[in-house]
Amino acid sequence: MAVIISSSQNEEEIFNKKGLTIKPHRQRLAKEKPGLDEKFKDANNPLRIVFVCAMWMTGFDAPSCSTIYLDKPMRNHTLMQTIARANRVFGDKVNELIVDYIGVFRDLQKALAIYGSASGGDVREGDTPVQAKATLVDELRSAIDLTLQFCTERGINFDKIQTTTESFARTKLWDDAVEAILINDDSKQRYLALTQNVNKLYKAILPDPAAGEFNPSLSAFAEITKRIKQLTPHSDITEVKAAVEEILDRSIGTLTYVIPESRDVPPERLYFDALKAQFASGYKHTETEKLKGIISSQLSQMLRLNKSRMNYLEKFQQMIDEYNAGSRNFEIFFADLVEFAQELNLEDKRQYPKN
Repeated sequence: MAVIISSSQNEEEIFNKKGLTIKPHRQRLAKEKPGLDEKFKDANNPLRIVFVCAMWMTGFDAPSCSTIYLDKPMRNHTLMQTIARANRVFGDKVNELIVDYIGVFRDLQKALAIYGSASGGDVREGDTPVQAKATLVDELRSAIDLTLQFCTERGINFDKIQTTTESFARTKLWDDAVEAILINDDSKQRYLALTQNVNKLYKAILPDPAAGEFNPSLSAFAEITKRIKQLTPHSDITEVKAAVEEILDRSIGTLTYVIPESRDVPPERLYFDALKAQFASGYKHTETEKLKGIISSQLSQMLRLNKSRMNYLEKFQQMIDEYNAGSRNFEIFFADLVEFAQELNLEDKRQYPKN
């Protein structure tokens, strides 16, 4: 935290009469590098709260700032300049929160009429960019309802998941939910976009007493999102390559499957034969997503080493596009992915043969 006090005449004398000294504070404001303004604008700096006892720099704005607390009278240009310091889009931030302790909002409406409208006249009802926070809460509620509708249309029943106490049965329900979302890439991306919007709005209303009512829905959405993202490898690519090489060195058509002890095994370490066994178990969309993730990681590494392999990326994308368009069923697509992975492995060995 820091306190900002603009300089004024005879300030040292005024502070001294109160048994205080402003001099060290003033020296720090003037000489500290980086300055407090730079630190406050830096989203990674630990400086998070600034108490502005008098005007900060004219035109100063901090896009990462999300909240302004007003506890002193301000009008017209000064008021507009103050709120403009935080009304910038930044990362996941979608709005600025103004906490008004003394009824400045009435003056803000007048300031917006002067500086915020094209005509310079009165701002018509509904035109003001400043709204009660309850409007944002309603927007969040609508976004959650839209996401729940999307899930319900795919047969996902969150009430049943939450009331199921037996761990294996509940795990199966979560697996079924992921499988329902992953019917194609459009469905997956739509779900991720819906939940991302919900998360942004939820963060925007915090802190707010109303947040508690949304926690169960947010938790359910987050569980599915986590399980979907776990299907794409994020670990060291060498682990992916080692797994792919070992798998493809063995017979892809083997009937002896290696079943992982846990479904929580990272996807990049799963053997293709284990994926094939899981695929046969009924979770075709989920296992296809796992295999796509493994191939994507290996292909990315190969392209970083040799840009001339772009034709493999184009072929992979064409396979995915045809799958999403419905021109390939799950079994054919999965078999094509296995064959493509074997092709990638042979290309990788051709370029970098083992000793």
